[in-house]
Amino acid sequence: MPTNTPQDLKSRKTLFALLLALIVVVVAYTVFQENKPWVIPEEAKNRKNPVLPSEAAIIAAKPLYKENCTQCHGETGKGDGSEALRYDPKPADFTDAPHMNTVSDGALFYQISQGRKPMPSFKRRMTEDQRWQLVLLIRSFAPPPAKQPEAPAANPSK
Repeated sequence: MPTNTPQDLKSRKTLFALLLALIVVVVAYTVFQENKPWVIPEEAKNRKNPVLPSEAAIIAAKPLYKENCTQCHGETGKGDGSEALRYDPKPADFTDAPHMNTVSDGALFYQISQGRKPMPSFKRRMTEDQRWQLVLLIRSFAPPPAKQPEAPAANPSK
């Protein structure tokens, strides 16, 4: 019949404390990684979409979006999918025109391609054209920026 010596008890307490500390470090690291802002290289931000905007491109992207994106970003891109509440920060709201108008096509393509926990990378799951088509579909969720009215031309006859 084994007996618990004070040395065994002390070792178990130390091991438990180390295990608990390790768990805290892993959880903190995970939270920190998910909450940091995207770092997108300038070269990626400046990439232009080679797929011309068209209804056909948007229609082609819809099944990809439905299969891979709706659970987090929602059917209409509001960031309100069935899984959205599980994440902090929340998934992007593609209908937020002021924000979306500050994000380049290249940046969206980079985010789709590279992913970042909890969002997976789609670089190997989709072709390059499919990812560019998704950029067009995502753009269609937010209204385009309003055109500034042109100033009236000066009347040279006065």
